[in-house]
Amino acid sequence: MEIVTGKYRDQVFPKEVELSQRYNAARTVTREAVKMLTSKGLLSARPRQGTRVEPEDHWNLLDPEVLRWLLERNFSLGLLIEFTQIRLSVEPGAAALAAKVATGEQRAAINSAIGRMFAAERGEDDALTSDIDFHVAVLQASGNRFYRQMREMIETALRFSIRKTNDFKGVRLASVVDHKRVADAILAGDSAEAETRMRDLIQGALDLMNKVQADQNPQR
Repeated sequence: MEIVTGKYRDQVFPKEVELSQRYNAARTVTREAVKMLTSKGLLSARPRQGTRVEPEDHWNLLDPEVLRWLLERNFSLGLLIEFTQIRLSVEPGAAALAAKVATGEQRAAINSAIGRMFAAERGEDDALTSDIDFHVAVLQASGNRFYRQMREMIETALRFSIRKTNDFKGVRLASVVDHKRVADAILAGDSAEAETRMRDLIQGALDLMNKVQADQNPQR
């Protein structure tokens, strides 16, 4: 996605016919793609000015596709830190609500994800997907429609976050036991404990990223 890398910053975006020729795509396909990018805030069309790339502040960063494009094509640790700050403001509250209102089926999904995380440690499951499934299960169990709407965004960014933090050396990562403490509190119906444990879990990831960023950019 050349837009997110800044190629067209402060430039007029190519016309549909040029895009169609460049990517060997039908005009109708190109037109729909431009409409889609406009709906996500990346482009805007103005009379007699053509189509332009909007500043990043106008982009819908909560859109999972936009977030994925940024993480894939223009990754920075700073972006991951900002995303983790959002998680810190969302997931502890979701865990607290889940402890209060989760259904039996939702509690089972949380417990199942923890079981899969332990299985992954034994090489019997996938560590990445089981970790993501745990966090998504907590959002689902919150009973809050707005938290649930964030699951795709959090799932998208978690895929990058977990991969990147697993590459960091010399710093303790959150363990399956840390995740299980969150799950145990939810299953026990302990709202305050669930919130605290989830906050500690995400704050630990944030502290890790801040440490790595500081090591990469030491003050002179």
